[in-house]
Amino acid sequence: MDREITIQLFSAFEQAKKNDIETGMEFWLARELQELLGYGRWENFIKVIEKAKTACNSSGHNANDHFPDTTKKIDIGKGGKREFDDIALTRYACYLIA
Repeated sequence: MDREITIQLFSAFEQAKKNDIETGMEFWLARELQELLGYGRWENFIKVIEKAKTACNSSGHNANDHFPDTTKKIDIGKGGKREFDDIALTRYACYLIA
C-alpha cells in the first residue's frame, strides 16, 4: 500500500477516536469505522464484527470488553432525533476488524 494512503488512513482513524469521560478509555464507533473502511452497508460490516468477536474470544479475551453495545442519536430533521444501534470498539477490536 502506498505510504501516503497509509498515513491518510491512520490520520482519519485517529481523528475518529472518542474518549469516555468517566474512564478515560479510548474507543471508536463501529458505524464511523464502517465508513472509514469502505463498507457501504451496516449488514455487511456487522458480519465482519461478528468474526472479529469470535477471534477476540478465541485469543482469550472477553469480546464484551472490546465490543460493548451502545446507541447513537442521529438528527432526522425538524429537530427530531432517532437512535441507532452501534458498537463501541477498543483499539484491539479495531485491529481485529481491520
